[in-house]
Amino acid sequence: MTDNVPEVPIALVTNAYLEKKAAQIKQKSMLWEGYERANLLTHNQVELIKAIDKRSPEQVQSAVQTNGTAYASLILHLVQKLSRPDTIQYVCVLSDTILSVDDSYARFFHEVASEDSSYPYGPFIKAMHLNDEFTALQASKILTILACSSPRPGAVDLTELWQWIVRQLGSQQTEFVDLAVQEIESLLRVRQFRLPFYAVPGAVQGLVKILDRPTVSPQMQYQVIFCMWLLSFEPEIAAKINKQYDLVLKITDIAKAAVKEKVIRVSIATLRNLVEKAPAENLAAMLVAKLLPFTENLSSRKWSDPDILEDIDFVKEKLQENFQSLSTFEQYASEIETGKLEWSPPHKSETFWKENASNLDEHNYQLLRALARILSTSTNAVVLAVAANDIGQYSKYGSKAGKRILQDIGAKHRVMELMTHEDQDVRYQALAATQKYMHQAW
Repeated sequence: MTDNVPEVPIALVTNAYLEKKAAQIKQKSMLWEGYERANLLTHNQVELIKAIDKRSPEQVQSAVQTNGTAYASLILHLVQKLSRPDTIQYVCVLSDTILSVDDSYARFFHEVASEDSSYPYGPFIKAMHLNDEFTALQASKILTILACSSPRPGAVDLTELWQWIVRQLGSQQTEFVDLAVQEIESLLRVRQFRLPFYAVPGAVQGLVKILDRPTVSPQMQYQVIFCMWLLSFEPEIAAKINKQYDLVLKITDIAKAAVKEKVIRVSIATLRNLVEKAPAENLAAMLVAKLLPFTENLSSRKWSDPDILEDIDFVKEKLQENFQSLSTFEQYASEIETGKLEWSPPHKSETFWKENASNLDEHNYQLLRALARILSTSTNAVVLAVAANDIGQYSKYGSKAGKRILQDIGAKHRVMELMTHEDQDVRYQALAATQKYMHQAW
């Protein structure tokens, strides 16, 4: 499947906070002749600037159409060489004015790259690191536009931009978070930027944390999941993003609670990509998240967008097929891997444990260790009760070596601690588990 990404401007970044500050800066008067007298600008360069300074969009368009590369070269030179913060602010605003009039004008900045090895990104990366809030925000927006318009995106190193953006994701200022997410949305439309973004420490985690915020708006949910949708076009990412970030359950829960159709639409589109690109890694987790009954419910609704029904039916059919073929143990393993334990049939089945306890020993006791980890880290009473039950069942039917592993990693001690838990069922299951492994002579 090719990327079915909607056609939009090169970089769709709009931010009321940034636009208000830019409008204030535009009102300032710059004495460009002073730079000419100081031999920092030539007379021709001053005339070029004055032809677009405080001019209408039509006048800017006319001037840049005629002298596009001259303007790009001049702006890059100014941002690179000047040191006064107010002047750099002003030049960044002029840059944004040029690119906002017609985003195809970004080509002029790429065309002058041969003039300096740092062009066209270097000057704005430098500006982004200045100790000035507005300049950094404006420079990041310009860098986003330039990167999205690159004729050779595979050769663009966005490491510093990515790192700056990821830091903004954790900001307490919603305007900064909004700008950062919009920039990620724009950049991830370019396929070559997806894997490098995924590899940036804290990048995807930063997006996930936004979804976890108690006051996150439907619009921000949509934008963040849109980023996940773009990432999920890459098979390598689709194969590991759920295991690393528990994305399937998170997106499913958001879609279940969503009122806005577009939030459901982008959630289901993301889940469809995960099914198409990496079914083996994602279908079982979707069944654990109860996505099948949810898609059955969604398919009976009326939607303003017909594409959403196609995605819903696709995911539903794949889940139905997988549900028939998935073994009971595979369903159980998916619960353990996601950490979302509930009282599904395998947990209470003596037959299941007789037949499958040894499977928890595979891959160096991977599932057994995961079960013990859930017991140590979860705060959910149902999850703790089920995990304690499973530890007891394993101690009854599992291997001696596996039981030693549980003792060595503290699972036995943790079960005994839970005998004083505030929840009655947790106390009961912990006591029952303790009796089982005492009976089996640990």
